Amino acid sequence: MPISVPKSPARILVIEGNNAEGRAEQIAAGGGVASEGYAKLIGGLLPGAEIDVCYAADPDATLPKGAALEDYDGAVFTGSALHVYQGGPSVNQQIELARRLFAAGTPAFGSCWGLQVLTVAAGGSVRRNPKGRELGFGRGIRLTEAGRKHPMYIGKPDVFNAPTVHLDEVETPPPGSVVLATNAVSAVQSAEIHCNGTVAWGVQYHPEYPLREIAAIVRRIGKRLIEEGFFLDEGDITNFAGDLDALDRNPADKRLAWRHGISNNVLDMRLRVSEVANWIEYHVLPKRAKRGRN
Repeated sequence: MPISVPKSPARILVIEGNNAEGRAEQIAAGGGVASEGYAKLIGGLLPGAEIDVCYAADPDATLPKGAALEDYDGAVFTGSALHVYQGGPSVNQQIELARRLFAAGTPAFGSCWGLQVLTVAAGGSVRRNPKGRELGFGRGIRLTEAGRKHPMYIGKPDVFNAPTVHLDEVETPPPGSVVLATNAVSAVQSAEIHCNGTVAWGVQYHPEYPLREIAAIVRRIGKRLIEEGFFLDEGDITNFAGDLDALDRNPADKRLAWRHGISNNVLDMRLRVSEVANWIEYHVLPKRAKRGRN
């Protein structure tokens, strides 16, 4: 589902939310680096785009040489194993980067951790979810009245499931923000965030994640999920992750989709990533045109 290619290359910044340790742990569990997956997705949606990656949680994090945030047509924050409320350089650097993006007027999109970083940067708050972790799939995510009218959800059903894994949630949305989707686990499943005259979109789930990444995260978190009651033992984890890996390879496997209640809006990549595609189509490219870059 590639989007119409601009006459000159669009430039997108992908901001990696994990530090080096988090990236290594995900790879060891059979997954990939979040920013690499996001860059590949955006490259498929916007052929010819110039995509840069910033490892914002690292001590020496910098933008590519000679780049400024104003130079980018859009920026994406990936997920992360970090917690906003724990603070520290790896967290604070990303919040500051989000504030600079707002000041630069560059459209941003955040998945999970990305929504949380954008929320705090714009004056909202994030907490550990008192209802516990949402794991595997966000069930019964329902669009609000504002969400049903919002361009991020063009082509999306009013109620849907989505790949997800998060322990934290938006506690207080920033001033002027609009909640676009909700469910029984988290009141804010997505939002449009306003700050310094700039608009960002964010979701608490992961439209960018194929099932194999959820499988890797489950393996990475491991014993904590047993303690939290999601799995009986390590064998149970292995079986669940194996099913997701198998379904990732063959989305048409009705048996596995039925067993785990995984709907077509997750299995069909076009439907699953529509929020990111719509962000490019209805937010990034129009803002790029206003800047006289197309």
